[in-house]
Amino acid sequence: MVAGGGAYYFAKQQIRADRQAKLEAHRQKIAANKALEFEAAPAPSSNGGPARTDNVGSPSQEASNDPAATRHAPATESQRVTEKSKYESDTPYRTRKGDRFS
Repeated sequence: MVAGGGAYYFAKQQIRADRQAKLEAHRQKIAANKALEFEAAPAPSSNGGPARTDNVGSPSQEASNDPAATRHAPATESQRVTEKSKYESDTPYRTRKGDRFS
């Protein structure tokens, strides 16, 4: 039982040293990657202009700049209240009288 104890102890020491070296190499790699990302990131106002002037990736902004609006803006408050949206029907939905089982 004692004969294998020394070999186990030294093997365990070597395994721990290998794991510690791998961990340190991994940490250095992560630190180097973060340093590169920080270095490569451009300053937000480096060109002096606004950060973004186009709205290509933003559908909500594109909708407000519709070049072919289908309706005019209402002139008065009463027109605004009574006006239907472009998604509402001009005639209300009416169900057919009777049901299909009768």
